[in-house]
Amino acid sequence: MAGPGKKKAQPKGVEDHNLSRADFVYQQLRLGIRSGDFRPGDRMREADLAARLNVSRTPIREAIRRLASEGLLEVAASRGVMIIQLDKQQVRELYALRETLEGTAARLAAQHASADEISEMRELLARPGNTNKSPDVVAKFNHAFHRAIHDAAHNRYLAHALEHLSDSLALLPGTTFEMPGRAASAHAEHLAILAAIEKRDPEQAERLARSHIQMAGKTRMRMMFDAV
Repeated sequence: MAGPGKKKAQPKGVEDHNLSRADFVYQQLRLGIRSGDFRPGDRMREADLAARLNVSRTPIREAIRRLASEGLLEVAASRGVMIIQLDKQQVRELYALRETLEGTAARLAAQHASADEISEMRELLARPGNTNKSPDVVAKFNHAFHRAIHDAAHNRYLAHALEHLSDSLALLPGTTFEMPGRAASAHAEHLAILAAIEKRDPEQAERLARSHIQMAGKTRMRMMFDAV
């Protein structure tokens, strides 16, 4: 029996329930950021989120702490909790990291991709939606192609890093495919990367993937800040 100075332990089932609730809220808020339901600068009010997700404020607070630690939320005493708005330097840093990770993924894909995985990439790039659809549709095909490379790299830790990078990329407004000519040039860059993967040339695949992300980063900087 617990003494008067000791806190009674919660039943294990209660702890598991609270944990699953917090994880549920965390995943829902992440999905909301990725889908655009929550945009940079949006206020994240505990009461509104609790009502929206039909949970108490406790798992909301836990999810907010996790998302803030990952750089997706900003907690300020004067303004409350907001979806973070990235400045020029943060965008540069984000693309610098993306260049490294995507380059590594392409290098590993050139070494480890199966014939079926390469065929899947080839089939993705053959679809007309890569160039002649709306920017949002092109962006979906772009995401699918890069995801195929990530899978073909066969490195779970790299895949985990790229997954979290995608959360930060979701904080950026619009898509670089809104810029005239970017869809066509990106498609040509994708074809070159795939050719290097097919030839099993890791150095070339990495170099081309890095160059591809550099071009995307320059386009993004022009879009957001009229700078390179």
